[in-house]
Amino acid sequence: MDRECVWLLPGVCEVLAGSGRCLPDDTSLEKLLDWFTGIREAGGSLLEACPCLLEFTSSVVLNTASDPGVLSFTLRLAGLLAATEDGLKMLQERSVLNQVFNLQHWQEAGLWEDPCLRIGWVQGLRSMMQHPKALTFFVQSGFTDPLLRLQTDTSLFVASAANQTLAHILLFFQPASSLGCKGVDKREEEEEDKGKTRASITDFPAVINDSSAEYTAVVTAISEYLKESLVPKENTKHHQSLQVLKLLALLLAQAGPRLRDQLLSAAADSLEDVVTAGCSQLTLPLMDVILAACSSSGTDERVPDRRVTRLLSTMLNVNKPADLIHAAAAFLRRGRLDTVHTARAVRILLLPLHIITGQNLLDTSTTEDERQFSEQLKSKTCCISMICVSLTNTPQITLMPPDVLPCPQALIVSAVLSLLKICSGVSSSSSTGCSEVCRNVISSGKVQKCALEALTALSSSSSGEKEKISEVFTVLIQYLDNPDSDPTVLHKSYQALVKWMSLCTDLSFITEQLRKDLEEVVKKRVCDMRWEVRDSTVEFLGHLAGVHVSQKCAEESLLGGCCTTPLLKEALQDTESYVRASAVSALAKTRTHRWQKGAALAEEETETASQLLEILSQDSEGFPRRAVVRYFTSWFSSHLPPSSSSSSSLLMQCVRSVLSHGSTDLDWEVKVHTLELAELLLDEAFSGHSSYRKASNSLHAPLHPYGVVSDQTYTLHTHTGAHTHSVESHLAGLVEQGVLSALLSGLVDCDRPVALKACRLLIALRDTISHSESTVACELQGWGWGLEVRRVLGRKDGDLAGSLNGEAESVSVSVCELLRCLGLDERLQVLTQSSDHVHNSPRSLLQDILTASAAHAHPDAQRGPEVIVDCY
Repeated sequence: MDRECVWLLPGVCEVLAGSGRCLPDDTSLEKLLDWFTGIREAGGSLLEACPCLLEFTSSVVLNTASDPGVLSFTLRLAGLLAATEDGLKMLQERSVLNQVFNLQHWQEAGLWEDPCLRIGWVQGLRSMMQHPKALTFFVQSGFTDPLLRLQTDTSLFVASAANQTLAHILLFFQPASSLGCKGVDKREEEEEDKGKTRASITDFPAVINDSSAEYTAVVTAISEYLKESLVPKENTKHHQSLQVLKLLALLLAQAGPRLRDQLLSAAADSLEDVVTAGCSQLTLPLMDVILAACSSSGTDERVPDRRVTRLLSTMLNVNKPADLIHAAAAFLRRGRLDTVHTARAVRILLLPLHIITGQNLLDTSTTEDERQFSEQLKSKTCCISMICVSLTNTPQITLMPPDVLPCPQALIVSAVLSLLKICSGVSSSSSTGCSEVCRNVISSGKVQKCALEALTALSSSSSGEKEKISEVFTVLIQYLDNPDSDPTVLHKSYQALVKWMSLCTDLSFITEQLRKDLEEVVKKRVCDMRWEVRDSTVEFLGHLAGVHVSQKCAEESLLGGCCTTPLLKEALQDTESYVRASAVSALAKTRTHRWQKGAALAEEETETASQLLEILSQDSEGFPRRAVVRYFTSWFSSHLPPSSSSSSSLLMQCVRSVLSHGSTDLDWEVKVHTLELAELLLDEAFSGHSSYRKASNSLHAPLHPYGVVSDQTYTLHTHTGAHTHSVESHLAGLVEQGVLSALLSGLVDCDRPVALKACRLLIALRDTISHSESTVACELQGWGWGLEVRRVLGRKDGDLAGSLNGEAESVSVSVCELLRCLGLDERLQVLTQSSDHVHNSPRSLLQDILTASAAHAHPDAQRGPEVIVDCY
């Protein structure tokens, strides 16, 4: 521990013990606990490093007038101090431990009613329970029952903490023989396959032996509690049952075979009672318990537990339709566990779609399930909820193996399309007697959005259903043309259209009439009164161009350039900045293929380039300006150098302007995107040079939390022989293009992501030319960034600074000498360091508390600057 921190800590303890009310902010105590926790987790002894903490804990606990927040902090601190056997022993010898966790003491003082104190008590116990002696103290003090009662505390934070603490005790102290290595390994693999991050039971080392009376006592008490408290009692509003189910799910998911069997034996009958009771509020928590038990009981040496299988079957059979469909969805999300139950879950989830659309997704015989579901669907609220759950799960259902899937994939797509028609009022179900159900979904935006999302996802599993494309287009164009469609529905319609369009290998699937209909509706929507609709339409035009460029039919276009380009150019003048930005991005996508081919420059491209540069220099909003820089970056990365074509000539003229305007923009993201363009120019100039190392691949370039991440990936096209010129000529070209000016401007920028990227690029350039004898010079202006660079040089190199007299005038400086003298490595080190290393240190925290205390103690003294607490 820092020596100054050791010196400051007693004073801080005195401040907290005195009143605790003169803290600089509400998180100061949390920061202190985090610091102490870090010391303990690093293997240090808190009591050895900070002996004043023992006296502090004892004095605060005895002073019941202390601030509740400080009391809660002290309880949690005591738990940390007792987290080692030596620490616990010392606290017991000083009689501090009994004082801290004595429930009667807090109740008699009238402090137990404060949830702040209760959560401190619970979390203090949780921190302490790291070794057998802590378990002995816990059991002998009779803390099991109070902790169980706190499970249903009125404060959700206290209840959750109690839940987690009970689970920790049972899992952490499992005897070694109960863990079951093979079962553990398999469960870990299953969790890994599902991408889970939840802790496994191997995180809990076996720290006691099988004969521990204390552990047995805790397991017995909790088992009895589970048995008695699972079934909802009258007037409890299911709160207790809900908390018990949460605890049981947490335990079963991570328990070893022996503990799992004990818990299931205790809870099985009560669980069955809860399942058959059909309480809607408990459906999902019950499924969590059952699925946790399912996944933990299937090991190499055991058949699935029959009790669990019976519970699962009951859950998927006896509940009300609205609960049944949620249970089936929860089962499906967990993954296919067995064919029988998966087939049942799939049938349940398809039933609402089967009933409302009249599509024969299931067998034609009417079942009791169908009668019950049909009745439930007559309620509008239930109908919309159940249909949405069904739609959300249809994409996953289509991926099921044939022995589980009850109908062809194409039929499910047809059902979703039928539902979309019903929602828009275009058609009604062909199913007899369900007109009442159909009325529930007509004009329902929620159902429309879910159906469109399902249709979009279904495109991924419908590669063999291309005959559906024409029907899909027809329905989606109807939605786009519908005056009642809200902006989100239109946006999702466009998304679905692009997804299904990507299945086309040619345009023969799309009739000429559909093309005309789509062209008309796009022309209408691009002029919509709502900017969100205009924005979605412009984005669609860009995506559509991208889809075709990536296919064999790149020369074809669904709408044709004669329609697309004029609409996008008109959108550049839109009153909404988001639309202008989307128009710029869409234009780039429409032209990418021409750029990659090296096509001759079209007259409209010159006009567009001029218009975009005008946006970069004059637009008042940052979004369009960012898009313009990305447009030219995309063009530069797609063109074919070297080339003397008119297109290439225009591009290089534009690049100079983009670097000039972009590097001085007020928006930091514009400046970062400008530096991305500068990086491409560096790559083109030096990628054939043996000492050139790309800045983005450099060891100097770790990920930075404040850095901007571009949403585009740029790949530079290079040619053999493109780098045969000398470093001298390439460097001169970069200076003339304005690359060096952009980098130097970025280096002294006040926005750290900008300065960081510029610094890395300058280091890459410096390392490339360091061994050359280049005499290339650059101009340092006497104002703005040039003046800032000259000041940096003045601090770094006196000799070079001497040649920079006359700040008001521009001066010429050798590029090699300039890069050598800028101190780039030191600057990079500072830029990559988070400010936390200075402003969020333990020493700074302790000083803040003491400073705030002094200001509080002398309110009449002359006020200095306000104490601002460091960001946490």
